[in-house]
Amino acid sequence: MQSDVVLSAAHWAYLISVLVIIVTMMFRANVVVPSVIGTLAVVTAMTGSPIQGLISIFSASFVAAKELFNIFLVITFMTALLNSLKRLEADVKMVAPFRKVMVNSASSFLMIAAATYFISLFFWPTPAVPLVSAILLPAAIAAGLPPLAGAMVIAICGQGMALSSDYIIGVAPGISAKAAGVGADVAVLADRALVLSWITGGVALVLAFVTMRRYFKPASSRLLDEWMRRAPDSTLDEVESQGTYDKAEIARGTAGNEHTQHAGLTPKEERYSRILAVITPLAFLTVIGIMLLPRFIPSLPVLRGGDAAGLVGGVAFILMMIATCMAEGPRRMLDTCPDHMTDGFVFAFRAMGSVLPIAGFFFLGASEATSAILGTPLDQTPSLLFELISAGQHLIPDNHFLVAFGVLLVGVISGIDGSGFSGLPLTGTLASALSPVSGLDVETLAAVGQIGAIWTGGGTLIAWSSLIAVAGFARVHILDLVRALTVPVLAGMGTATVCAVLVFG
Repeated sequence: MQSDVVLSAAHWAYLISVLVIIVTMMFRANVVVPSVIGTLAVVTAMTGSPIQGLISIFSASFVAAKELFNIFLVITFMTALLNSLKRLEADVKMVAPFRKVMVNSASSFLMIAAATYFISLFFWPTPAVPLVSAILLPAAIAAGLPPLAGAMVIAICGQGMALSSDYIIGVAPGISAKAAGVGADVAVLADRALVLSWITGGVALVLAFVTMRRYFKPASSRLLDEWMRRAPDSTLDEVESQGTYDKAEIARGTAGNEHTQHAGLTPKEERYSRILAVITPLAFLTVIGIMLLPRFIPSLPVLRGGDAAGLVGGVAFILMMIATCMAEGPRRMLDTCPDHMTDGFVFAFRAMGSVLPIAGFFFLGASEATSAILGTPLDQTPSLLFELISAGQHLIPDNHFLVAFGVLLVGVISGIDGSGFSGLPLTGTLASALSPVSGLDVETLAAVGQIGAIWTGGGTLIAWSSLIAVAGFARVHILDLVRALTVPVLAGMGTATVCAVLVFG
């Protein structure tokens, strides 16, 4: 059925800008500049004022920053906590117990998967990769696990399962929910993304185990000696230079050798380290319980909006103060805690800063955000993307699976730049626009797009993403790792999309 929506110059400017951004992503280039130019063009066409267009370059990023700043704070607090734990090597002790049951290839496969997922869920894969690689990977290789299989497990469970749901820190679902206009219902989107990440990861892990099973070997210290003599992949610098997103740089920046060179702890510090290694995971498991229990006991209060992220950040800050006090003493804690916070902010803006102008552009697709950017009344502000979708409604296939796989494909394309997060404003906004005409829940479509973007660029399928760090630590060729992951990950994403339509649709 043909729509009666009349498309203006602003609609066409927005549509052309979106297409340019997608093409730019396909060429692995950063999309900040096309997003800024798109914002200028759209607002100039909408208002007829180039001056207002120039102002919107700033105001769009500012509105995006206000919407997403809670995400920056959570990253800051969690990074500060991890830095404070490293001082007493408590992060190492949290992982070390997994080594005790790594007696053969199969148990090593499972233990690396569990440890990587556990650490990445709380601290993101960036610090989890060097931690797991330095503590667990050598033990796994000595137990007979091939280095390529170890790298596959770390990538699937860290960059894939943990990061695509981002259930604890909440960065990914927060961006998706804001772009989709369901910020108040971010918990629903986060729950669905968590389930889809488990399905994707489960399928990928099973296929990885089956394909690598014939390369498993009996335990031998000789295997570790051979692996240690293997030089790190010499193509890493060349491959890294092909990408423009700084996630690989971030991964390498936090991938120092601090986990293999210990200065030694005093008996008192050793005791504190063990205490922190216990109370830190227990504290976050309690947070998970607080977030999940209202789903099963309706009488309990439900954390809404940014409350869940706030709880995670608050717990992280208190733990950071406790760890710093134990490591430095009460007096020096007053000076060291701000240093940890500063380092956390630097990491947060290096990791997520480029998302702001991108989100600012895609926010122009919804009238609420456009109203805030332009300072105009809501009832006088167009909803560009929604009106574009309405105008082309007759072209949208009347099939839930085709729509869901279309959003997944957009997510995959948006992840080609090696980021994963830069495409979430696009997939979230697209989900919000397609939901009314397709009949699928907006949370479901946004979760599917999130899975596609982060599994691709987060990364498990892109050689110029932070997958570089995984290959470097495992001492395997980056392109071999990408090839080994392609079929398991694509099969997992396809299965998850089908399940999303059947279960949540």
